[in-house]
Amino acid sequence: MPATIKPFAYLSDDYQKALKLRDRVLRQPLGLYFTEAELKKDENDIHFGLFNGDIILACLILTETENGRMKMRQVAVDSQYQGKGLGKELSLAAEAYALQKGFTVMFCHARKSAAPFYQKLGYHIVGNEFTEVNIPHYVMEKKLALLT
Repeated sequence: MPATIKPFAYLSDDYQKALKLRDRVLRQPLGLYFTEAELKKDENDIHFGLFNGDIILACLILTETENGRMKMRQVAVDSQYQGKGLGKELSLAAEAYALQKGFTVMFCHARKSAAPFYQKLGYHIVGNEFTEVNIPHYVMEKKLALLT
C-alpha cells in the first residue's frame, strides 16, 4: 500500500499515534517527556502525518506565525524508516500547504544533527547556535516559492 500524507485533528486517533511517534523519536532519547502545557500548544496547530494504511511513519506540526512565516516543528520519522526520503516527502508537502495558505517563509528550530537534512531541502541557518531541549539547535529558514 502506498504511503499517503494527510492532515489530522488535535486529539484525534491519528494525533495520538503521532504523539507516540514524537515521544519515541524526539523525546525519549533525550530522557524528556511531554508536559501538558507543551501538548496544549498543539491545539491550534496544523498536524500532518505520512501513513501506510493506519500506521504512521512520519509526522510534523505547522504553527502559523506573523509576517508570512510558518514554523515547522516536531518533525519525526519512525527510526526504521529514516533515510528513505519520508521526511523529505512530508516536509515538501508541508511547504506546499504553507505556500497554498499564503505563507512565504518556512522556518524551524533544527537540531544541529538535523541541519544537513534541512540544508538539502534548501533551508539555511539564520543566526547563532542555541540550546533547546538540552541540545544544540539552529534557526533555519527557507523562502517558499511557486515552482515554475
